[in-house]
Amino acid sequence: MTSLLLSSPIDGVLLRSSKPLAGAKRALQYLQSHRIPFLLLTNGGGKPEAERVAELTERLGIPLNTGLFVQSHTPFAALVHGSEHQKPLRDACVLVTGGHGDRCRRVAEKYGFTNVITPADIVAAYPAIWPFSHEFHAYYAAQARPLPRPVVDSPHADGRPGLKVDAIFVYNDPRDWALDTQLLLDLLLSRQGYLGTVSARNDTASLPNRGYQQDGQPPLYFSNPDLLWAAAWPLPRLGQGGFQAALKGVWSAVTKGAELQHHMFGKPHPVTYAFAEKKLEAHRRVVLGTDAAGGALRTVYMVGDNPASDIQGANAFQSPQGTDWRSILVRSGVYDGKAPPAVEPDALVDGVWEAVLWGLESSGWEAPDSM
Repeated sequence: MTSLLLSSPIDGVLLRSSKPLAGAKRALQYLQSHRIPFLLLTNGGGKPEAERVAELTERLGIPLNTGLFVQSHTPFAALVHGSEHQKPLRDACVLVTGGHGDRCRRVAEKYGFTNVITPADIVAAYPAIWPFSHEFHAYYAAQARPLPRPVVDSPHADGRPGLKVDAIFVYNDPRDWALDTQLLLDLLLSRQGYLGTVSARNDTASLPNRGYQQDGQPPLYFSNPDLLWAAAWPLPRLGQGGFQAALKGVWSAVTKGAELQHHMFGKPHPVTYAFAEKKLEAHRRVVLGTDAAGGALRTVYMVGDNPASDIQGANAFQSPQGTDWRSILVRSGVYDGKAPPAVEPDALVDGVWEAVLWGLESSGWEAPDSM
């Protein structure tokens, strides 16, 4: 059974700056009407899945649901219950950054995290933590909530353990790189995640990574490695990958070259493709019902506009189920066709409708005359 994985539905494949691209509605309508399973996988995020799906439904004029939609931070939900390398975080204090206002906090709470703080909460309570925040005070104050504990050694400390952050999540592109860089740096240099402390193990030559991030500091999770993305401006704009590069540069300068240890989700990383494959298989059973029992998921066609994420990830992914992943690059987003792509796809087409045609023809689909 063939399925299609349509990448970057927000920009570059289905939409560009909130406007439908040519062939987008036609492609999805065809897949739906012929019961061909597909999944929308995006490195975007910053909103609840239900809200983003409702926007797509309105803009494309076709019914969609959250069962066929994965944002960059959707896999974070599993960490509420923990993983092989991460203790459960349901009730732990997690710092969530990125996105507009406190939307990403609300997304995390919908996933089941019960103790979520944001940079706005911290800077509103302690403006001196970032001396250049005065111009943005009203913006932060409007979204801030009281912190669950005071910061260690602050004027409000009461002798009990101070604010301890157990994990850091970058859910979406940060809006204030300066503030977020300072806070993440503070926590990654701290003792066991207590904001306002400094680990005595930092810069210890006898320890791994010269002692950096070796003292119970919070793990750092990124949701999206994209350096560039296709926005309304005619040239690609910096994305979350730009913030990551900036943070790594500051970290390297401060630590004199220590590794910034972190966990990366989003395309092209295998963890996101594995999550998407499971989600697609589940959606396939919904679409096909009893017909899904007739065979395994044999081929997935990954349609994307970014060679460095969509195409690279599909080409490199080794499916645990043995599913064959094929890559289709469109010229409607980050890649514009003016030069050879940095990563070679299995097919290069103009847009999403042509990608659907290529995928179905390659899989031996016998299309009706109305195609």
